[in-house]
Amino acid sequence: MASRSTHDIARNRPVARVLPLLGPAHLDRGFDYLVAEDQSATAQPGTKVRVRFAGRLVDALVLERLSDSDFDGNLRFIERVISPEVVYPERIAKLIDSLAKRYAGTRSDIIRLAIPPRHAGAEDADTTTSWQDLGTAAEPDLSAFSSYRFGESFVDAVIAGHTARAAWQPAPGEDWAAALAALAVKVAIEGRGALIVVPDQRDLDLLEHAVRAHVSARQVTVLHSGLGPQARYRRYLSILSGQARLVIGTRSAAFAPVKDLSLAVIVADGDDSHVSPLAPYPHVREILSTRSSIEQCSLVIASATRSAEAQLLVRSGWVHELVATRESVRARMPLIRAAGDSEFEMIRDPRARSARLPLVAFEAARKALDRDEPVLIQVPRKGYIPVLACGNCRAPARCRACNGPLGLPPDTGETGSVPTCRWCGRPDSKHRCGECGSPKLRAVVLGSERTAEELGRAFPSTPVVHSGGNRIVDTIEQKTGLVVATPGAEPVVAGGGYYGAGLLLDTWALLGRQDLRAGEDTLAKWVAVANRVAPQRAGGEVIVVADPGLRVVQEFVRWDVVDAAERELAERGEVGFPPTVHMAAVDGAHESLERFRSLLELPEGADILGPVDLPANDRLPGEYDEKRFGPAQRILVRTPLGPRSQLGEALKAAAVARSLRKDDLPLRIRVDPVKIG
Repeated sequence: MASRSTHDIARNRPVARVLPLLGPAHLDRGFDYLVAEDQSATAQPGTKVRVRFAGRLVDALVLERLSDSDFDGNLRFIERVISPEVVYPERIAKLIDSLAKRYAGTRSDIIRLAIPPRHAGAEDADTTTSWQDLGTAAEPDLSAFSSYRFGESFVDAVIAGHTARAAWQPAPGEDWAAALAALAVKVAIEGRGALIVVPDQRDLDLLEHAVRAHVSARQVTVLHSGLGPQARYRRYLSILSGQARLVIGTRSAAFAPVKDLSLAVIVADGDDSHVSPLAPYPHVREILSTRSSIEQCSLVIASATRSAEAQLLVRSGWVHELVATRESVRARMPLIRAAGDSEFEMIRDPRARSARLPLVAFEAARKALDRDEPVLIQVPRKGYIPVLACGNCRAPARCRACNGPLGLPPDTGETGSVPTCRWCGRPDSKHRCGECGSPKLRAVVLGSERTAEELGRAFPSTPVVHSGGNRIVDTIEQKTGLVVATPGAEPVVAGGGYYGAGLLLDTWALLGRQDLRAGEDTLAKWVAVANRVAPQRAGGEVIVVADPGLRVVQEFVRWDVVDAAERELAERGEVGFPPTVHMAAVDGAHESLERFRSLLELPEGADILGPVDLPANDRLPGEYDEKRFGPAQRILVRTPLGPRSQLGEALKAAAVARSLRKDDLPLRIRVDPVKIG
């Protein structure tokens, strides 16, 4: 490009402070460039430009226009304006600034999550047609919230445009999608913006169907990972202009720049899908709660169970409860009973023994089938026999090559199957237990495919449907049949119907996980099944095959999800784990971690745990030479509760200092991660 002279400089505010979209932490700041007069009208704050930085052309966003610069040297001109569209409006800039401090991240990393790449063809789309002119919206029925304490006053506050925040626990069997769709459509009809974020495509399809009952297809904007570049950018521009007033989507939709945002909703905030797999790993709940504070919009955390993080917000008073009365819950929930899973109970009925079911579970399934109703059976894992153990001492069967767990290959039967390592794939036809030397093997957890096979033998002439892994069944008919599904893959009964019974098997595999959230996640998976079962008055019954004395089992039997969340929060507080403290997991090579620790200036009361080796199923991003740098390790940085950005800012300062020292070994920082170790 030809050089410009001083006569080309813009007459008004000739300096543009831009943010180059680069990765290094020490470059996460504004740099000043000159604006030419012929670019002055388009190089406005929020537009994307091209600048020459360190000898190469890079994309950047204009942060502000200034009259003067405090830089002493000679300023370069902006090379060109990529597009006059203001893709980085002030409300999104404030959100990203706040999240960068909260998560010790760089703004450029979050911008890549929030703003889709430009597509020139998308800018030709018409965004001038108003939302009302895109179709006809039907007045929604908001009576679903009337059965919740303070539900009507909450809805009134949202519709009036006030800031109201609630943790909503839909009652058993509640059509959450229809209720939220009605509220969001009402907000849009009133002339403001609504945004709903769900964890996965199945929930998004349900929500879109519910919204389309009130508005035309063009009046609802759907965002998900399956969109192509042009469609995603076109919808982003439509949202920016205010044409798209009603937005629903999965994780990335949390950043949608909805104009006049009045209602933000996250569904199932405890679902791991709400956490971005890319740095700095923000959670949708944190994104939307930050937007609620910045944009003063209402917030709904909607979930059949309640996470410890949501409970902390309730306890602090920042969010209020929106729960049904106990009478309403009892009237709508199925009968839930716990049955022990001991071998003594299994042999009380030969047919029950063949399907690994206690007698009470077998009878519940048989009664539902006799009523010509489907039965839902949840098992924790997919496959045939995922894990094997010694048939004598019950020690886990391990591969002699890599110490990985042994299992039987999928799509095989018991006869002729060779135990195979699930990590390295080596077969082991002559396995002997490392503890007692026995050659006998037994199944520790029978997978969904094996369970379907056994139930087919226990209930002859009954159709069996398997849903899980790569074969997920979305819907089934409400008629006699057995449905064996893994968590999250449970089919919906067509026509708004219910299952006649639900059986929860191999529950110890969920409860026994070495995971901080094992109890919370297990309760959520159980409740998801119970929500698909008919109420008790219609004969609906759920049998959980687990020790009846366990606290989480009793909370499930009583459908006491609020007390379960309060107990979970109290237990986390006793051991000093999130969300009762702020915690960051920092992963890297031992040498890199030691240098990082020396640069870290922590607030008062903070402590550091570790280092320890990374969990076996975790790895650092990028390429990491373990032979050269040693096994990757982890330290945990813990601080008392305080300002949300305090820990993040301390970690970011150390990351900037590390970046200036050219330490290019992989280092990952995750603030308040869902999984700690």
